[in-house]
Amino acid sequence: MTYKQETIKPYGEAGSKHEQVERMFNSIAHSYDLLNHTLSLGIDKHWRKAAINALRPHAPKRILDVATGTGDFALLAARELHPDELLGVDLSEGMMQVGRRKVEKARLGHVIRFQREDCLDLSFPADSFDAVTVAYGIRNFENLDQGLREMCRVLRPGGKLVVIELTSPVRFPMKQLFWAYSHLLMPALGKVISRDAQAYSYLPATMEAFPQGEVMQGILQKAGFCAVTFKRFTGGLSTLYLAEKPAAATKA
Repeated sequence: MTYKQETIKPYGEAGSKHEQVERMFNSIAHSYDLLNHTLSLGIDKHWRKAAINALRPHAPKRILDVATGTGDFALLAARELHPDELLGVDLSEGMMQVGRRKVEKARLGHVIRFQREDCLDLSFPADSFDAVTVAYGIRNFENLDQGLREMCRVLRPGGKLVVIELTSPVRFPMKQLFWAYSHLLMPALGKVISRDAQAYSYLPATMEAFPQGEVMQGILQKAGFCAVTFKRFTGGLSTLYLAEKPAAATKA
């Protein structure tokens, strides 16, 4: 099945979404953290903390952070959950280079490392990780179903998946306020700070197209996960999904 956000490309030209997403994030890596916190008014830090708290009772020792970007979520997870190992993977070397500098500054290089991976074809054996996390990156997958199946494959039976994603509010007045903010202010700020206006037009377009709530819950179940729950934050601007790989699962 093809989902609407899979057909949306940052630059709307010939070439795969995979290639364009990598190019876009390499282009905006230098300003990504500043824009991320500015555009969300800092609320994204609260959303990330909620995702970490969802994993806290399970105390995962080996964590895979998919679409890790500049490593903000990986750093928070390492500080809060104290895993033995946390591996951040991403298409964009530019983003991970920023993350490596932050990890070095935080003196967490003994826990966190970064590796370039295609999230649709992970290089790890089945049943490798206690937890898999994705913070604000799953909208960019060229094939959502395949990406979820890969994350399920590399999780150990009983392991947890945590996805936190930007979503589009559906109720008045937040829906109308968000439309004005995302279609007018967000691209303008993005152009000024990152010098890539298309990247911050792509963002709200994928937020609006991405399946959410009960629909996403069903997609996760179809990919092989069980015990799927979700929680919306800030009027629906962000949604947290928690799922589990069935304990009886066999290796892929």
